[in-house]
Amino acid sequence: MKYKDNIQGVVSLQPDYLGFIFYERSKRHFEGTFPAIPDGIKTVGVFVNAEQSFIKSTVEEHALNAVQLHGDESASYCEDLRAVLGNDIEIIKAFSISDRFDFNNLNVFTPFCDFFLFDTKGKERGGNGILFDWNVLQRYDVEKPFFLSGGIGLQELNQVQSFLKSKAGEYCYAIDVNSKFESEPGMKKIKELKKFIELTKT
Repeated sequence: MKYKDNIQGVVSLQPDYLGFIFYERSKRHFEGTFPAIPDGIKTVGVFVNAEQSFIKSTVEEHALNAVQLHGDESASYCEDLRAVLGNDIEIIKAFSISDRFDFNNLNVFTPFCDFFLFDTKGKERGGNGILFDWNVLQRYDVEKPFFLSGGIGLQELNQVQSFLKSKAGEYCYAIDVNSKFESEPGMKKIKELKKFIELTKT
């Protein structure tokens, strides 16, 4: 999310999470203050290889409920960040998925992260608007819930519903949507989002 009026429009749909990118090289980089956001919606700060002191100050400034790490952060980084933030702030570690991704590499992260997020490996750190092959997740056997991300829009609704009913969808905690619902980076299409949310709940 980026623009205040647009944020309020999305808030009216009552999503579970709202993401704000605190990475200056992103086209969706957020600056300023949040409009009123109900307590039932968790706010997430997205960071890329950031100093932990910057993450901590940003969490405090915006009263964030969660942080998403979308860079090359190591397990030891996540361990240190957990100590810095405490247990009340959710830590979501993002991974770019390719056909040869080794899920065994995630085991060292599990003690320090609340969720994983699986996104498409692309030229940008997220927001590429491209699906990855969800069949890769048939190999997922780590007992940690994950967010499914990467190029998900209205056209992928049937695939999402099928995936959630599959064995691979057993640990799918949330569906992360972004660029497929934008008219420009950071500007969400409210009507299309509303339709997606309504249809995923049926």
